[in-house]
Amino acid sequence: MRALTFDTAREDWAGSTGMVFENVPEPTLDAGDDDQVLIRVKFAGFCGSDRGIWTRKAFGDMVLGSLADEAQTRRIFGHEMLGEVVAVGRGVTRVRPGDIVSTESHIVCGTCYQCQRGEFHVCSRDKIIGISMNGCFADLVKLPEKALWPTDLGKIRPEVAAIQEPFGNAVHACQVRDLAGQSVAILGTGAIGQFAVLVARAMGARQVIGVEPDPARAEVARQLGLDAVVCPQPGPHAWSADPSLRAQILDLTDGVGVDVALEMAGFNSALNNAISVVRRGGTVVLFGVKNGDATVQDIHRVVMNGIRLEGVVGRRLFSTWETTRRLLEDDTNGVQRAIWDIILAQGRETVVDMARWDRPAFEGVLDRFPKAILRFGG
Repeated sequence: MRALTFDTAREDWAGSTGMVFENVPEPTLDAGDDDQVLIRVKFAGFCGSDRGIWTRKAFGDMVLGSLADEAQTRRIFGHEMLGEVVAVGRGVTRVRPGDIVSTESHIVCGTCYQCQRGEFHVCSRDKIIGISMNGCFADLVKLPEKALWPTDLGKIRPEVAAIQEPFGNAVHACQVRDLAGQSVAILGTGAIGQFAVLVARAMGARQVIGVEPDPARAEVARQLGLDAVVCPQPGPHAWSADPSLRAQILDLTDGVGVDVALEMAGFNSALNNAISVVRRGGTVVLFGVKNGDATVQDIHRVVMNGIRLEGVVGRRLFSTWETTRRLLEDDTNGVQRAIWDIILAQGRETVVDMARWDRPAFEGVLDRFPKAILRFGG
């Protein structure tokens, strides 16, 4: 079958980039796979995490460590997908051949302290599809039944259904605080930030402000329903907040600051910008990922102004998926239509047919669009 891979027998992680398009053996249901399901992939979303893998800036330790644990050399990437069930283990009861499913990307253990408390999204022994186990950038993928999410293609178009997982990231971030009637700043309007614009609006935010230095991304986010877009400027240090940004946000919020700041970019400066623009008693949601240490510019303000910092990872299983389904299936809120028409540009260039895979052409797609979809069999 076709797959996008990395193989330690072929290349060195630090000395390579990208993903290799090759033919690999198909997965099978073997003895002991009672809870496993084989899925024929129709569409797969290319995530920001996949961009980090492509450039070797992220997840190298997880990829290499998990391969060593499995005594394997090849990893198939990809964790956002829509596919058709083609075979099931004998213990599977929720899905059957012919069903259309998406998947949660975090495969949780179900037994650790967090899982026993129902906090599956922070499982201490989870595996991530396409990173620490083989993923869905392939014609077929084998996944546990417990991770699958049945999807109605009569209500969600397939290209959008393939990216329910990352859309759920934005839903989770926007559920940290009830956004009804709130003012919200979204710092970083890449794919998840753009989703967050739609989610915040659908959840009743009265004002949504984007903070984005890239003009093209800012324009897309503006089309999605931002009230204003502010372009941050560099501070005196790489980690510093923009001194003028707070003044601009205060001017847009009657001198108060935003109720909620969603930090979606992962830069240290964006963290400090988020803290600087949120009001007293407000909430900073930390979703952007960056390895290593960070400098908090004004910890005194965080404490004395009662600012809440909340880290968000993944999706709550499966309450976030339930909300995601409602938002996407509701044809009155315009969310699904905006994802297809604006973020995915109705599939023009953003949907890449794997029958005509070309690495240089795909790199051009990644340069021009925050979100791409791989078509395997849709």
